[in-house]
Amino acid sequence: MSENLSALRSTGMDWSRIDPAEIWTATQDTLSMLGLSLVFTIALGLVIGVLLYLTSSRQLLYLPVVYSFLSLVVNILRSVPFIILMIAVMPLTKEIAGTTIGVAGTIPPLVIGAAPFFGRLVETALREIDRGIIEAAQAMGASKWDIVRRVLLRESRPGLLAAVTVTAITLVSYTAMAGVVGGGGLGDLAIRYGYQRYQTEVMIVAVVVLILLVQLLQMLGDWLVRKISRK
Repeated sequence: MSENLSALRSTGMDWSRIDPAEIWTATQDTLSMLGLSLVFTIALGLVIGVLLYLTSSRQLLYLPVVYSFLSLVVNILRSVPFIILMIAVMPLTKEIAGTTIGVAGTIPPLVIGAAPFFGRLVETALREIDRGIIEAAQAMGASKWDIVRRVLLRESRPGLLAAVTVTAITLVSYTAMAGVVGGGGLGDLAIRYGYQRYQTEVMIVAVVVLILLVQLLQMLGDWLVRKISRK
């Protein structure tokens, strides 16, 4: 207890305590979690978003029961704070990944938390497509699959890329929160050293790296959207 109090009283920062190798390892873990979860999130969320759009009112596969059920599930998953969701799905995570800690144990809850969010963004992007384009494709005899593949997904590319960018940035914050339950990465590093050991300088470095990562993702996403929009 006295050691903790003395640590709290210490306001100086010792930058020599920062281990570049450990920072780099934590950054690699964060990038691994981000990359793997983003791939699965895009794959699952794209399906969810397309189904939400197609089964909604006045669309190609108008199925109100399916839409209502799917929309309810998406809304429930989106409303649960991620840190609570991680704990709630730990048994499922254990079955899928064989562990609930580290990079592998973080991927399932990341996907479960982000896929519904991305699905809603996909649905919104698809709703921005001019109805006349879809009707023209139908008049030319295009099948529903062709309309989805060649009209909906192609015409909504700028919106979908913007959705991927927003989702990737959201996943960065989720990976940081995963550090609370031993998820690894920069969040885990900031908690173990910055919070539990009162090494504020380590927390500052972790936060700076996370900020730089978010900025790079946003700049890359904006550049891709501009490039696609000009075509």
